[in-house]
Amino acid sequence: MLQNIQETGKKDTRSGFGDGIVEAARKNPDIVALTADLGGSLKLNQFMKEFPERYFQVGIAEANMMGVAAGLTIGGKIPFTATFANFSTSRVYDQVRQSIAYSGKNVKICASHAGLTLGEDGATHQVLEDIGMMKMLPGMTVIVPCDYNQTRLATMAIAEHIGPVYLRFGRPAWPIFTPADDKFEIGIAQVLAEGTDVTIIACGHLVWTAVEAAKELAGKGISVELINMHTIKPLDEQAILASVAKTGCVVTAEEHQRNGGLGDSVAQVLAMKHPAPQEYVAVNDTFGESGKPVDLLNKYGLGKANIIAAVEKVMARKG
Repeated sequence: MLQNIQETGKKDTRSGFGDGIVEAARKNPDIVALTADLGGSLKLNQFMKEFPERYFQVGIAEANMMGVAAGLTIGGKIPFTATFANFSTSRVYDQVRQSIAYSGKNVKICASHAGLTLGEDGATHQVLEDIGMMKMLPGMTVIVPCDYNQTRLATMAIAEHIGPVYLRFGRPAWPIFTPADDKFEIGIAQVLAEGTDVTIIACGHLVWTAVEAAKELAGKGISVELINMHTIKPLDEQAILASVAKTGCVVTAEEHQRNGGLGDSVAQVLAMKHPAPQEYVAVNDTFGESGKPVDLLNKYGLGKANIIAAVEKVMARKG
């Protein structure tokens, strides 16, 4: 199964959002889009063209955008807010908590340019804490798709989901490797490959990196079970427990701080229900810097070699 996962091209995941929201809006006239002066960067040009009366440019006023979005839900609209991940979380956390999460408003917070792969814009824009911030909010669904196709499908799926959602995606062109007609279910993990020696659970851009690592590990005779955990909350605990019951150890990989992200969510499940060795591939308590996306991933310990090293380390810890 692992060898069947092949790159079919490259495209940024933010374009998956831009295409997905247009498809969803064609089906549902209640969908509206709001952005804070970043419509082009969020790939909303086609939405603007087709639905000008459903597009709201609020200017560089992200906190106000969240309040407006919350208000629109009262009239039955389904607002999608669109800006950079840093501005979708850190800059507006009070508004998201009080106006959206606390009252369970049906707002879709769509966050681009997340993680180190934002690249040259540097540390002030490379938010690495957002998954933790958003998953701690009661009732907030958190989704981190892995490629263009999955981001498009996730965008359409959250349009039908009732309740607040945080959808995280990125800026750079990235390998496409999931089918365009794939099935996307919120809260149901995707097992990309079955294995017996080690479980790798990844999200976002690092799913492809984990695919590459798993193929190299297979050449060393190590059988990897690879899980794309596209939904961080609600977490697919059953998929985690079933896999680790077979392999006895796990590596988590994410473009996020080690504290508070996917790895911590997995660790909580294991601690409570099936203790097993775990290693993290994540940013280790530091901010990023300006640079090329892949160079930054490698420098901060999120490359293929880091996943392979983590696998070898966690397997050595098995009893």
